[in-house]
Amino acid sequence: MQVLSQSPTDPAFVQDPYPFYHRARAAGDLFFWEDYGQLAAAGYAQVKRLLKDRRLGRQMPADLAPAIPARLQPFYDVEANSMLELNPPRHTRLRGLVLRAFTSATVEAQRPAIEALCADLIDRFPSGPFDLLDAYCRPLPVITIATLLGVDTRRAPDLLAWSNAMVGMYQAGRTRAMEDAAMEATQAFTAFLAEEIARRRATPADDLISHLIAAEAEGEKLSAEELTSTVILLLNAGHEATVHSLGNGVKLVCEHELAGHASTTENAPLLTEEVLRHAPPLHIFERIASEDFEIYDTQIERGQRISCLLAAANRDPDAYPNPDTFNPTRRGPSNMAFGAGLHFCVGAPLARLELQIALPALFSACPQLAITEPPRYAPVYHFHGLEKLLVTA
Repeated sequence: MQVLSQSPTDPAFVQDPYPFYHRARAAGDLFFWEDYGQLAAAGYAQVKRLLKDRRLGRQMPADLAPAIPARLQPFYDVEANSMLELNPPRHTRLRGLVLRAFTSATVEAQRPAIEALCADLIDRFPSGPFDLLDAYCRPLPVITIATLLGVDTRRAPDLLAWSNAMVGMYQAGRTRAMEDAAMEATQAFTAFLAEEIARRRATPADDLISHLIAAEAEGEKLSAEELTSTVILLLNAGHEATVHSLGNGVKLVCEHELAGHASTTENAPLLTEEVLRHAPPLHIFERIASEDFEIYDTQIERGQRISCLLAAANRDPDAYPNPDTFNPTRRGPSNMAFGAGLHFCVGAPLARLELQIALPALFSACPQLAITEPPRYAPVYHFHGLEKLLVTA
């Protein structure tokens, strides 16, 4: 097995990780990423197989789990009840309850509100150069998910700040200051949701929080802790990936002079999939072995971590011809942007809907939209989104 070295915080890597991903795929089915100290897979077939392997989950076996420092306990108390971090059977129960409330019909019902919000945000664009992330890409998904949950949209700035701070816990090279900010955000977020949930229990409404409270399967409902963790997960995951994807998508459309193509709703589905394939918002999804087993002629030990490189899989030439070319009419296998298997992103339909509405809305209203300063990706690997996107409309 080949051992490869690449610092995830190296500025050149953050701006363009794909040369390393190509090298990693050429190393074989699995390679050892020295900087992370663990195995990783970069090929499309390999990543998909690992993500669907039931012997690989998200929880560290209890007897192997490291002790959690007391100062970080608030964050991990929330994580302990998040379906993103659980294995079956508890994951199966939680996901089933959430899907009873978060249906395809619920998502599709948001279309008119998303269309209206896009139009309103575009109407507010200033006349001179401005940051499209702040004016469009950030407010759109956080207001959408807040509306869906039934949370006062005037609290959107707080939700955004809390989410950004909590997401810092997943970043490579996180610092003590980032951890402290995440703990403060976790406590504020939890207190806010306790009030929201109590209000909905007393007076149910036609919103996702009320539907989650009411969701029941085989006599079981979400506990108070599970409900809080689920809402935090939906808010965090429900906007973070879309912010990055929307910003990355606008960058790609502008750089390839495809505003006319992007302005029509008919082209939106394939365009959205190509944006997600070519520049996915999340580059790594980690798995943990729940038992000893062998795969790809490699012995895996219980508790061992394996990184699935989603973005590398999306550029595998065995799955996508000319993978480094951005082709908005490309058809091919499902991309790995939202993962695969048991933990396939429950919010993927909402994210896709937002992109399919937001991109045509933007480019039909602003056909001359132009980037005024070369955009750079933020140093927050393993997320992949822009620091800012200065444009004129």
